[in-house]
Amino acid sequence: MAKQRSSFAKLQRDRAKAAKKAAKQANRGTPSAFPEVSDADVVVEEVESTPVHKLFEGKGELTAPQLLQMIEEVHKARERGEMTEEEFEDAKVEIFARLPMD
Repeated sequence: MAKQRSSFAKLQRDRAKAAKKAAKQANRGTPSAFPEVSDADVVVEEVESTPVHKLFEGKGELTAPQLLQMIEEVHKARERGEMTEEEFEDAKVEIFARLPMD
């Protein structure tokens, strides 16, 4: 016979118990399983300047005709081999996401 799965109510009770335990630990001042991260511990990585970032660099809000012009430029860049298929798809998604829908 197959083992019966836990019910959703049991899952909620377990989560509530875990939250209550974490709250008690916080009130006692004991360190939790996940120590807080300070700003000194955070390492900032440089983001590569991809063709998608270059398209929108220094440009504020763009109009629909400007975005359609950018789509044309992206297609030409892909045809010339200046852009990989992945970069092309990323650029296309980003441009379409910025098109205003009225």
